[in-house]
Amino acid sequence: MSSEIKNNENIKSCIILCGGKSSRMGQDKGSMIIQDKPMIKHILSTLNHQINEAIIVLNDQKRIEKYGEFINPSDYSYTITFVEDTIKNKGPMPGIMTGLSCINSDYALILPCDSPYVSQKYINTIFKENDGKYQAVVPYHDENLKLKTSEPLHSIYNRNIVPVIENLIKEDVLHIKGLIEKIDTKFVLIDNKKIEKKEFRNLNRPSDI
Repeated sequence: MSSEIKNNENIKSCIILCGGKSSRMGQDKGSMIIQDKPMIKHILSTLNHQINEAIIVLNDQKRIEKYGEFINPSDYSYTITFVEDTIKNKGPMPGIMTGLSCINSDYALILPCDSPYVSQKYINTIFKENDGKYQAVVPYHDENLKLKTSEPLHSIYNRNIVPVIENLIKEDVLHIKGLIEKIDTKFVLIDNKKIEKKEFRNLNRPSDI
């Protein structure tokens, strides 16, 4: 984990969450072969020339070593850092906290490793929606149910929310929508024009492939 965090608004950071148990899939999702390559590499390729750094959060050193065998950082236009989740088996919230503690910018886009259909258009759009006035930029599906239909694992967060996450974890509040309720959030409509619904398709079970 980085010992020093630089404040640079020109850096675009992305945190890719790979620390889950993948219990529904029955195997580690990020390293699963989808269309001839590990699922996470679809995301890494999409991020090329879109960001400056990627933090890949994994649940233990063994998985870090595994991913290091098939991910060559020199294949990408940005830096790649593997980090171990500081709190295990508590869902994505600790992974977000771990990743935000490592970025060299104020904000990071969060992406799960099981969303290989995210496009460069979406990455561009969500970063443009971040004007620096909010702690989070979160897409949602339904105007009347913003929080309930939000996509918190395809959102941008400010690293200054790390203490908020720490407190929620201490209280055993682990659902990310509980976090969104507590921070200053900008909601962005998924309108199938600027942002398309297909961006959020993820692969949880073998039947999804």
